[in-house]
Amino acid sequence: MTDINNLLENNDRWADEVSRRDATFFSELAKQQTPLYLWIGCSDSRVPASQVVGLKPGDMFVHRNISNVVVHTDLNGLSVIQYAVEVLKVPHVIVCGHYGCGGVLAALRNEKHGLIDNWLRHVREVQSKYQAQLDALATEGERHRRLCELNVIEQVRNMCRTTILQDAWAHGQTVSVHGWIYELQNGRVYDLGVNVGGPAEIGACTEAARRLEAV
Repeated sequence: MTDINNLLENNDRWADEVSRRDATFFSELAKQQTPLYLWIGCSDSRVPASQVVGLKPGDMFVHRNISNVVVHTDLNGLSVIQYAVEVLKVPHVIVCGHYGCGGVLAALRNEKHGLIDNWLRHVREVQSKYQAQLDALATEGERHRRLCELNVIEQVRNMCRTTILQDAWAHGQTVSVHGWIYELQNGRVYDLGVNVGGPAEIGACTEAARRLEAV
C-alpha cells in the first residue's frame, strides 16, 4: 500500500507546485478542452506522450494501446478518434511508435503470449506485407527497428482510411496525419516523412516505406 500512497503524495506536491507557478492554471483548464493534437501511441510506460514533446495538460488528446495500432473494428480507439476529430476538431493526428517496442518484437518473433496474440496479429500483417524488405536486413535488431518504423507508416495509412478521417476530409475539414517514432535511447522523436492531409496524399505512406527500403 505504501507505493500507492507515494503516488498520492506525489500528486499533492505536483498540484501545489503547478498552483504556485500559476494560481489559475487548474480553474482555467477545467473550463474547456481545446487540444491541437490527437496522439495515438504505444502503452509502453517509457513513452509519456505529452512530456516527450514538451506539452502541458490540456494540449494533447491521447489514446494508447499495445504497439500503437489503428484497427477499424476497435470501437474504443475509433471513439477516441471520432471525438478528437469531429468534436474537438484537432488539426493534427500523430501516430507515434517507438524503437524497442516489445509488442512489435513479439510479432516479429511470432511469440505466443495468449490473448495479446490476437491484437498483435495486426502487426504481423505489417510484417507479412514487408517481409522481403525485412529479410534483406542482416540482424534481428535491424529488422526490429525497421518493423517499428513500418508499423507506424501502416497505422498512418489505417488512420487515413477510417470513415472518420474520410468524412472529415469530404466535408472540407483541415486535419493532417503524421507518422513519428520515439527513440528510447536518447529521448528524441523522429519524423518518418509520412504526412497526409487528404485522401489524395495517402500515397505518401507507400513512398515513406520505399525510402526506408533504400536506406
